[in-house]
Amino acid sequence: MKFKITAAAILLASTTVLAACGEAEAPVAEEPAGVAGMTVTNARMVLNAVDGNPAAVYFDLAYDGDRNTSLRKAEVAGAESSMMHDYGEWEGKMQMAEMGPLMLQPGDKVSFEPGGKHVMVMGPSAEMKPGGTADVTITVIGGKTFTFPAEIKSAGSE
Repeated sequence: MKFKITAAAILLASTTVLAACGEAEAPVAEEPAGVAGMTVTNARMVLNAVDGNPAAVYFDLAYDGDRNTSLRKAEVAGAESSMMHDYGEWEGKMQMAEMGPLMLQPGDKVSFEPGGKHVMVMGPSAEMKPGGTADVTITVIGGKTFTFPAEIKSAGSE
């Protein structure tokens, strides 16, 4: 009886091992790069007339993803720092201030434009010259990022 149980165990183990040998490893589906459903057009960074002063990034964003998300931050490669800004009224005056997360629903279109939402670019690199491009990266809630090029323009071009 002991022999039959041992033989059955060996047969079961060898069948499992042989079955595993014939299996190819299943491919792992990769997440798409960037933020699904997000597109940016008309992206440009406008330099300040005074070297070293902040620049601003403007663009048109469309979001057609399958769920709500939020823009959490924006970064510009080659700048000391950057932040999303907007204008609002405070004590009867229009003022620019850092913007909190921007909620997006599928189908939303948002313009970052002069006098409204924009990305303030602090300490732009001296290598950022009109006619070049700057990489802008938007991060959404959850950490996914979307990077796009912004044409660099001279002060007064907007």
